Amino acid sequence: MTERVWLGSYPQGVPADIDPAKYSSLVALLEESFRKYESRVAYNFMGKDVTFGQTDSLSLAFAAYLQGLGLSKGDRVAIMMPNVPQYPIAVAAILRAGFVVVNVNPLYTARELEHQLKDSGSKAIVIIENFAHTLEKCIAATPVKHVVLCSMGDRLGLLKGTMVNYVVRNVKKMVPSFSLPDAVRFNEAIARGTKAPFKKPEIKADDVAVLQYTGGTTGVSKGAVLLHRNVIANALQSEAWYAPAMAKVPADQQPTTVCALPLYHVFAFTVGMMLSVRTGGKLILIPNPRDIPGVLKELSKHTIHSLPAVNTLFNGLANHPDFNKVDWSHLKVAVGGGTAVQSGVAKLWFDKTGCPICEGYGLSETSPTVSCNPITSTEFTGTIGVPLPSTYMKLLDDEGVEVAQGQSGEIAIKGPQVMAGYWQRPDETAKVMTTDGYFKTGDIGVVDARGFFKIVDRKKDMILVSGFNVFPTELEDVVTQIPGVLECACVGVADAKTGEAVKLVIVKKDPNLSEEDVRTFCKENLTGYKQPKLVEFRTDLPKTPVGKILRRELRDK
Repeated sequence: MTERVWLGSYPQGVPADIDPAKYSSLVALLEESFRKYESRVAYNFMGKDVTFGQTDSLSLAFAAYLQGLGLSKGDRVAIMMPNVPQYPIAVAAILRAGFVVVNVNPLYTARELEHQLKDSGSKAIVIIENFAHTLEKCIAATPVKHVVLCSMGDRLGLLKGTMVNYVVRNVKKMVPSFSLPDAVRFNEAIARGTKAPFKKPEIKADDVAVLQYTGGTTGVSKGAVLLHRNVIANALQSEAWYAPAMAKVPADQQPTTVCALPLYHVFAFTVGMMLSVRTGGKLILIPNPRDIPGVLKELSKHTIHSLPAVNTLFNGLANHPDFNKVDWSHLKVAVGGGTAVQSGVAKLWFDKTGCPICEGYGLSETSPTVSCNPITSTEFTGTIGVPLPSTYMKLLDDEGVEVAQGQSGEIAIKGPQVMAGYWQRPDETAKVMTTDGYFKTGDIGVVDARGFFKIVDRKKDMILVSGFNVFPTELEDVVTQIPGVLECACVGVADAKTGEAVKLVIVKKDPNLSEEDVRTFCKENLTGYKQPKLVEFRTDLPKTPVGKILRRELRDK
């Protein structure tokens, strides 16, 4: 379907293609907006505004500080934080200094963190103190030599910041004790950087901007290499796609986006942060989206126009008794990604807000968005929509041949947002890239005559929990380290709240092994969304004649 029949379904005014060469680098995009929107609010966090001008000067100071550590162009710097203002400041600083952003899930265990820091070769990390104890456990085994330590109240001013930090540390007890003696505090790093020289590096569109880690089918997490031009392209594609709806924002209102998805997730990184910078919008940073009453209380203070979210968040918000305390009448764009949007949730959301949830589709490997439902549609389609401008999608059979329309095949994508490959994994890159430049997703889809794609199955055994990839191999690898486990298998089961949940099936070696033993071990070694919701003990597992465990049979049961 390479002739792009889907262009006929584009809303009026959306172009067939964008210009991915519009900016020479992400730094050029950032710096243009810093100048153009200098006095506008870029970020709002806990009632405190940070302007584009302040983001400019703070990120420049932090970039100078990072350069002063002796890092070389192309060196990797990890960020391990929730949605706090230091995150976008650090991203801008790392990129302006000529380094590479490595996004890290702040809820990772020491085992997961150690793998990512070692694999990426990160020499520095910007981390919030709440998770410093995790870093302490593994830092000696990683290449990290420099630690910048942030706290919740860093950018809230002396009085409020001190109060917030006191509550976080002493009342809510959210900062376990740690020892990182050489760490430098964020505000101190800014102060040092303000006095230090900054040397502007030459940054090109083909330089690496971000390493975005995705679960690996082999059980090992791989870094998707996103170039400056990949992220630029996706921000411009998203801007073009949302334009028909965002054009309805009154001229006297600043476009405002809710950033409740975590910034370490590529959806929030590009469609939240980068798109908002590009359009001169205000981004409301929500540090804990699980606190639904807290999210609604925060949103009640703002006029909001755009909300990228996952099905669980839409569902949690719409079903909460405080939902109507927020004025939803200004909402122009609600985009669902990460995992399938359920029709019941979409209907409830539309009934309550009058703004449809437009379901989209993307992956870490594609910066992320590749397709979306037209922003002007009012009924829920149950599809992942049509390819964005400059994007080609087709369906392939097992031999790599395009299937006829109406038949199912593996979704393959070509476009300026597709990654350069996996970090230092040419073998893994070769498995997913076709000779004509298409990225094979592992998702099985069908396409209708108008070019709307629908996902029907997954080629891989991946489990999708609230938009996060969980790879059974990694879980099984961890669980088989429990002394009382003989063998195990992990599958995804349907879950009303999270789309899918993790089910773990175990054959015991030690008859005294309990479910509690398993859960305790998983808690220590796996971040929350990877932990099993269901644990089942059996006497044996279904296998092929050569002894391969048949996960599908466990799923079907």
